[in-house]
Amino acid sequence: MAIKKSELYSSLWNSCDELRGGMDASQYKDYVLVLLFIKYVSDRNEGSRIVFDENICLICDR
Repeated sequence: MAIKKSELYSSLWNSCDELRGGMDASQYKDYVLVLLFIKYVSDRNEGSRIVFDENICLICDR
């Protein structure tokens, strides 16, 4: 069964409100921006893997 775009947006908005709880919006945006950045880096480096060697992080091709 297909879901309508308005239902999806409503569900996402309610989920965000529930996760945010009593947190101020200015604090919550920091978490959202970090998640968006991680998603961007993940998409950008698809097909690569990140290797952690002590204090150095290297991106290696597979």
